[in-house]
Amino acid sequence: MIAFVQGPVAALTTDTAVVEVGGVGLAVRCTPPTLAALRVGEPARLATSLVVREDSLTLYGFADEDERQVFELLQTASGVGPRLAQAMLAAHRPDGLRLAVATGDEKALTAVSGIGKKGAQKLLLELKDRLGAPVGSHAPQPPAQRAGGGPAPGWRDQLHAALVGLGYQPREAERAVEVVTPQAEATLAEGGQPAVAALLRTALQSLNRAR
Repeated sequence: MIAFVQGPVAALTTDTAVVEVGGVGLAVRCTPPTLAALRVGEPARLATSLVVREDSLTLYGFADEDERQVFELLQTASGVGPRLAQAMLAAHRPDGLRLAVATGDEKALTAVSGIGKKGAQKLLLELKDRLGAPVGSHAPQPPAQRAGGGPAPGWRDQLHAALVGLGYQPREAERAVEVVTPQAEATLAEGGQPAVAALLRTALQSLNRAR
């Protein structure tokens, strides 16, 4: 198993970071929040999980070991593969998922693309005794709070940071965020949480059309 990769970032795409290790570029699939913290040419260290299939070897990367462990635990639930597990971590931090499962928060799970109401109910049952309690504090916090007590970054901040991390100018990123704002607000109006990964794809399409 490849526990982590460390080296300069050679390239970034919407879902992948290429990290140079010993002269070899390793493609690592990451969530938008993780990609947003990376910069081409700068050193990076990503915790990783290697998923082996008959026709492929895919390396998934995470900001820290906690994310990697939760990624692997999520896949112990029936119907959850690596892509859905990563989508869940794209929408929620590890403690956010632990809190959602601990409190039976269906809406937090249905905010993830690919999870419906019945799927969320099933996951809440299966994961209840697997993820454990939030580790960032001794008592559960509201989903909108970080372990340290401050507000978690909203979808706007996450999306803007991801676009800047991909090489767009801050002003371009701001325009793209405005383009997807109606989509995000519609999701919020329905009681859900905007999926940053989906918003990022739409934002990139708008930027490509503008060029």
